[in-house]
Amino acid sequence: MAQWGTGAGDGGTLRLLGRSRESAELDRMVAAARSGESRVLVVHGPPGVGKTALLDHARQAATGLRVLRVFGVESEMELAFAALHQVCAPLLELLPRLRAPQRTALETVLGLRAGAPPDRFLVGLAVLSLLSEASEQGPLLCVVDDAQWMDRSSAQTLSFVARRLLAESVALLFGTRDRDPDLLGLPELEVTGLRDADAHALLDAVTRGTLERHIRDRIVAETRGNPLALVELPHGLSVTELAGGLGLLRAGALPGRIEQSFLGRIRELPDETRTLLLVAAAEPVGDPAPVWRAAGRLGVTPATALAKGTDGLLSIEERVTFRHPLVRSAVYHSAEPGERRAVHLALAEVTDGTTDPDRRAWHLASAAAAPDEAVAAELERSAGRAQARGGLAGAAAFLQRAVQLTTDPARRADRALAAAGATLQAGDIEAAGRLTAIAVRDAPDEFTRARAALIRGHIAFSAGRHDEAPRGLLAAAQRLEPFDAKLARETYMLAWGAAFMGGGQEDLLAISRAVAALRRRGGPPLPIDLVLDGFSSLVLGSRTDAVRVLQQATVALADLPVEDILLWGWVANTVPVSVWDDVAMQTITDRWVDVIRAAGALGHLPLYLTGAGMSRSFTGDLATAGDLASEADTVAAALALPISPYLQLRLTALRGREPEASALITETIARADAAGEVLGVTIAQWSAAVLDNGLSRFDQAMSAAQVCTRIAELWISVWALPELVEAAARLGELEIARAALDRLTESAGPCDTDWAQGTLARCRALLSESSAAEGHFRTAVERLGRTELRPELARAHLLYGEWLRRDRRRIEAREQLRTAYEMFVLIGMEAFAERARRELLATGETVRKRRVEAAAPDQLTPQERQIAVLVREGFSNPEVATRLFISPRTVEWHLRKIFTKVGVTSRRQLREALPRDT
Repeated sequence: MAQWGTGAGDGGTLRLLGRSRESAELDRMVAAARSGESRVLVVHGPPGVGKTALLDHARQAATGLRVLRVFGVESEMELAFAALHQVCAPLLELLPRLRAPQRTALETVLGLRAGAPPDRFLVGLAVLSLLSEASEQGPLLCVVDDAQWMDRSSAQTLSFVARRLLAESVALLFGTRDRDPDLLGLPELEVTGLRDADAHALLDAVTRGTLERHIRDRIVAETRGNPLALVELPHGLSVTELAGGLGLLRAGALPGRIEQSFLGRIRELPDETRTLLLVAAAEPVGDPAPVWRAAGRLGVTPATALAKGTDGLLSIEERVTFRHPLVRSAVYHSAEPGERRAVHLALAEVTDGTTDPDRRAWHLASAAAAPDEAVAAELERSAGRAQARGGLAGAAAFLQRAVQLTTDPARRADRALAAAGATLQAGDIEAAGRLTAIAVRDAPDEFTRARAALIRGHIAFSAGRHDEAPRGLLAAAQRLEPFDAKLARETYMLAWGAAFMGGGQEDLLAISRAVAALRRRGGPPLPIDLVLDGFSSLVLGSRTDAVRVLQQATVALADLPVEDILLWGWVANTVPVSVWDDVAMQTITDRWVDVIRAAGALGHLPLYLTGAGMSRSFTGDLATAGDLASEADTVAAALALPISPYLQLRLTALRGREPEASALITETIARADAAGEVLGVTIAQWSAAVLDNGLSRFDQAMSAAQVCTRIAELWISVWALPELVEAAARLGELEIARAALDRLTESAGPCDTDWAQGTLARCRALLSESSAAEGHFRTAVERLGRTELRPELARAHLLYGEWLRRDRRRIEAREQLRTAYEMFVLIGMEAFAERARRELLATGETVRKRRVEAAAPDQLTPQERQIAVLVREGFSNPEVATRLFISPRTVEWHLRKIFTKVGVTSRRQLREALPRDT
């Protein structure tokens, strides 16, 4: 027989009615945490089904565990990190144990210190570390009830934490009505209605008198065994009313029907008691002191309010708690608007504007019956504080309400622009568009309209409208120029980046012409000026001028401040390759990754890790490039960020791994075509050309390179030109090869770097007469030999050896081909190594096929390998944890497994067992 007793919670008086399966699952969860493992569970189901009773069972079962209890509150959904405060407040004494960047980020969002808005993912990592530190003192249970009402910032943070828990003694339990989007993919337990026998038993226990069997069956069926409905719906109804009234009930209307049953009881209470309930419903914290103070301002005292009790609907002890969230909802929404406003005003008056200004501002906004400039200004200040803590969703909500309360059109336009920007950053593109339209409608001047145009351009770019975004951003930049030259230039740069992604030749021309016509300010040019001028010259045809300016930009970018790196560095990272400067390419990409790590701008990290990995791929350090690709994937997965597989494309093509590379190329082209993202098509076709040249599929290599070089793009399409020269020359398509060489000469000719001139010499050799060809090959080997570009040098040796063999100079050919083969094997370029081996065999030399070594012991998982490589490089467990978005305790757990698999017992032995050339 199911058991029940008194107490608050889902289902009102319910305690584990027929919930043996569900309670056993929670018991296992608590036991796992007690034994040192992490567990996460999302308990979901409709209102009244018994979720809170199950969560209470988990708390009671958690003997020996420290318990943190968190409540999502509907009226606090707009207050940034409100729920996170509840999680962290009991653990603040552990803050000094966190690494400095994490501690600073968490203290900032909790309002314990002032500072720049922290990266929200760094906040998540800080909370993960805090819970891990707490679990070192003993196992921990964190229960989040009514998770559907958490503020968005807290929901995202706790979702991040839940996905990274592994080896900590932490159980994280969510109770929610619906499958919250932020919690999707986590282990879940659905709670449904009671089995018929339990439902009948409960109904019999709470019903006065005896119901006929068919009436009981009907009630159980129509409530679908919902315990709260079974307890509350019969309350105050006669047997006749039960039989006749519930026939109108439908499952979808059940919460409303339950609310109606509560409303009937609420209406029977004295006026003073109903006022107390309304104050409690509007006060989100559950603190009795402000509830009583606000009630007192409305003429309600404990004696008058509680003279006849609250019919069990409200309990005021250490906390103010309703019998069920639906009671709170019924009380609040059934009140007259004037009554609600009066209650919020009273709560605002008793809320300390110094210690809790944001909650006070929200109460004032809810109390406003008409537009109110003073309240709007308060909301604006609250939005500023939310943004300073990194609470973008909260800032957007404050600003949106401020717009509604503003009457002056100019101020409304300004606030609408701020709200649109915050709303876009929070991820609501549609709402950002509506707010931008308000700003345009009320704009008092051209500057406001120009800023609105900028936000519209950002909206188009964020929505992936690659045909619209460049033109929108260009128009915004031109309109901004008379008012804010710095913002205009930044917008030109973003327009350029959007056009680069979309690949529109007309857009690139229009942006370049606009940049060329810019008025020059006094003083030395800033880095952004140099980049814009250089890029525009590239498009408009003045290659020599472009190279001169971009070489200056390359020097300037080495010391670019973090603010500029985050804003437009993703566009400027192509500057070093524009002037064929391989040293600057690697130096800048490595530095920018370090700067972004130090700044804690984790949301930007995958993009810059990809750039650093691409640089490493040119040096032939495929192992490090692969590590960077894995880290980028890890970060992107942890942060739920989209990431394009461009680095992985490059690596699989260089390694010559068919069919893995071909499948990835095909998939990327299809995705990029569908999104109108020409950059993705370009990288995929360039990768295909490299792959096919390595496999000696020269016809396919030529086809892929031709597609790539026809695209209006200035970097990857240039890198495809050497592939086209090589493939076309091998096929005897000399006109195609010469045309490609002409374009390559135009790009690389003005750049007197070993990369540029070595690549040009290698390609010229393929199209030269015998006497000149050898000189070009020697120049290619000499100049590329001065660089760190091992794949390019190895390919020069290969082509030189192939040419010597065809010239019947076998002994000299063997020397070049042997060098090429050894280099390809060491680099890990399997297809090119096999091509060199076949050429060596053709010279008459016996060559034992060497296996390219695996990148790590085969038995390690990808994450274990990442940890092993970082430990080999000398990183501590906390440093590894920060890199991989896990806790130090999880690193330690993985490291024990790594030691066992590799057969070592110390970090020093691991460094010896995992050579650096892997």
